[in-house]
Amino acid sequence: MGKSAVAENVALALGGQIVSADSMQVYRGMDIGTAKTPADERRVPYHCVDIVDPDVAYSAALYQHDARAAIANIRAEGNLPMVVGGTGLYVRAALDEMDFPAGEVASPLREELEQLAADEGAAALHARLEAADPDAAALIHPNNVRRVVRALEMAESGRPYAAQVARFSERRAFYLRTLLVGITMDRGQLYSRVDARVDAMLDRGLLQEVRRLLAEGHRHPLTSAQAIGYKELVAVLDGKRTLEDAASAVKQATRRYVKRQLTWFRADPRIVWMDVTDLSPAEAASAAIDLVESYD
Repeated sequence: MGKSAVAENVALALGGQIVSADSMQVYRGMDIGTAKTPADERRVPYHCVDIVDPDVAYSAALYQHDARAAIANIRAEGNLPMVVGGTGLYVRAALDEMDFPAGEVASPLREELEQLAADEGAAALHARLEAADPDAAALIHPNNVRRVVRALEMAESGRPYAAQVARFSERRAFYLRTLLVGITMDRGQLYSRVDARVDAMLDRGLLQEVRRLLAEGHRHPLTSAQAIGYKELVAVLDGKRTLEDAASAVKQATRRYVKRQLTWFRADPRIVWMDVTDLSPAEAASAAIDLVESYD
């Protein structure tokens, strides 16, 4: 049982529509590997899915704009907006007071910094940050190139990274009435479900999906650090690893990602948690509906 199955049942009962908060499901053509509910199987409208091509720059700031526009439209129609997904920053971008600094989209400075990292290595980039903003350098691991680049961009604009981190730690709802519900289950069962889902993705044609995306020219986004399930299979198609080894790596990376997701959401005291270990999607949805209807 996944989030989407539970959410669809809740949406059907309460007149809801789903706003996806999955940072990979925004990309067109990346369907099997991101576990999108197929369009012809969706029982309620979905928003913020399939809105950009894989090689188009996208960010939490852009998602905030798109998600809030979707929420406004859903509410205008008299329906219930339901933000559903496991990308914690996207959930907060949609539902919390979060002001993103300018420069969230690609810029000449970002291209210059990324090229510096490619030419001279992550350590050289981090050294530049240490000179520009020592406090930020102390907070960010040298190997986290993406975050180092972001901190350098902020230093250039005169907005200290540490101050931005402090603002992000504040949890203030953007909407007047927001109920946050998290679902959890026995860790062993959860990891077994992860492994089974990876096997099912391969059976459904994930390798063929990766081959098609490469043929369309999307190699760079598929090999990025976020593209779990894609970068491993690119290596298979390049002849650098076996399919069995790649499948094992995808399962391990996904389990680690799930653990990070739980850590992120567990830090939010506003979330009401439901243990769905022994529940069917319909039973879990019924429990969630009770929470919504009793929410004051």
